[in-house]
Amino acid sequence: MTTKTVVMMSDTTRNRGTHLLKKRESVSSLSSHEFRQKELPGRTKVSLSTVSHMDEPNQRDDASRLTVQVENTYQLGPTKRFPVVSVNHILKDVLTNHLQEEKYEPDLCRQKTKTISEIIKTRVKDLMIPRYKLIVIIHIGQLNGQSIHIGSRCLWDPKSDTCSSYVFRNSSLFALANVYAVYFE
Repeated sequence: MTTKTVVMMSDTTRNRGTHLLKKRESVSSLSSHEFRQKELPGRTKVSLSTVSHMDEPNQRDDASRLTVQVENTYQLGPTKRFPVVSVNHILKDVLTNHLQEEKYEPDLCRQKTKTISEIIKTRVKDLMIPRYKLIVIIHIGQLNGQSIHIGSRCLWDPKSDTCSSYVFRNSSLFALANVYAVYFE
């Protein structure tokens, strides 16, 4: 009678295990017939050998594959300084090309700020400056004889972090472009 109880527990355990494996989309490497042959009399089988597979990869698995583990370099400062002069030329070039003939219209300027900031960020990233995080902020406003004060505050290391700025004006609008470069240790 005790062996029958042990076999029932073994069957129950096996059924739970196969149910969990099917739920996880795993397949047992032993069929139920082979599983019973491998059991020793009076003992319960504790583990199953499984082969896991997935039919459709989900987003979480793609993200985990893309992460790269990198060893610490213990590098506390940049090997190459951020090229402020080159970034100033990029700012001047992009702002003059996109806003030279434009008239101030609020909806158009809202779209232009998004477009110009993405272009600037892409062109600065093309300089291949390692370990700098970039923040690009564009302000576009109407020239109507008014004044405006724009200020920014940041907590950063003045030895490695820097910024670049350029102001553009035409007959109806002004644009201020700022690129903040923060060194990432």
